[in-house]
Amino acid sequence: MPAQPTGPTPTRFAFLGPEGTFTEAALRSLGPPSEGGAVPAPSVPAALAMARSGEVEAAFVPMENSVEGSVSPTIDGLAGGAPLVITREAFLEVDFVLGVRPGTGIADVARVGSHPHALAQTRAWVAEHLPTAQVLPAASTADAARLVADGELDAAVCPEFAAHRYGLAVAAARLADTPGAVTRFVQVERPGRLPAPTGADKTTLTCFVTDRTGVLLDLLTEFASRGISLTRLESRPTRERLGSYSFSVDCEGHVADRRVGDALVALHRLCDEVRFHGSYPRADGRAAAAVPERVTDSAFAGAEDWLARLRRGAAG
Repeated sequence: MPAQPTGPTPTRFAFLGPEGTFTEAALRSLGPPSEGGAVPAPSVPAALAMARSGEVEAAFVPMENSVEGSVSPTIDGLAGGAPLVITREAFLEVDFVLGVRPGTGIADVARVGSHPHALAQTRAWVAEHLPTAQVLPAASTADAARLVADGELDAAVCPEFAAHRYGLAVAAARLADTPGAVTRFVQVERPGRLPAPTGADKTTLTCFVTDRTGVLLDLLTEFASRGISLTRLESRPTRERLGSYSFSVDCEGHVADRRVGDALVALHRLCDEVRFHGSYPRADGRAAAAVPERVTDSAFAGAEDWLARLRRGAAG
């Protein structure tokens, strides 16, 4: 059963725009927003800023791709600035077409553009079919389609629905070098609304640490000793100085689970700072692996009861 949020469901979202992006498609896959409830933002930082300011109730942004990995503006945007928490995630299979103005052929394309992740996922196709074209980055795949419609580019690597939305013809389809690529999107809000645990949950954190020998092993031990599997782990520069990093983490479980809460307490002791980015239902519905008996909620409760008796002077 899907988790029920503890607060009102957002009705006004900012998403990575303009209209026609994969982000908009992923947002609408969760249910059509109310009239005027989906507001395009020019960038991921802009969408997050709108959520932080209260201009919208939530931002919907890409988090990672199965081919190209994490979306840095989202990871870094969550790690800095006023706190935001993830309340929902969605997966969307992505594929690309070559959008051109009607009457333009592949041989006529001198400038092709798209979001850097899309260009990376279609690098081989572009190199083979557009070997002499200038490849230019755009803020999003849909923005590239808009630039083609405006005459600033000759072709865009974009979703088919973006091509149609901007009046483009499809010169070629199925451009992805790796068919079946999936992008993960997240809904983020100001703190206060936390979905209830479902048994198939994920928790996201950023851990800021002082560089020292064994620091990553120390962090991993806190998860492993409690039987918590990580679903994503990466280091990100803090931008303070060369060699200064934070660790961005997704792990199985919910902050309401005793073993996850206990791990967060331990990380809080070990790290300079731990930023909690939310606990929320997994989009794939996959339950965590069987929890070892030693780290079940009842085991934690039993251990705490034993310690309380010791402190009262009772026999152990």
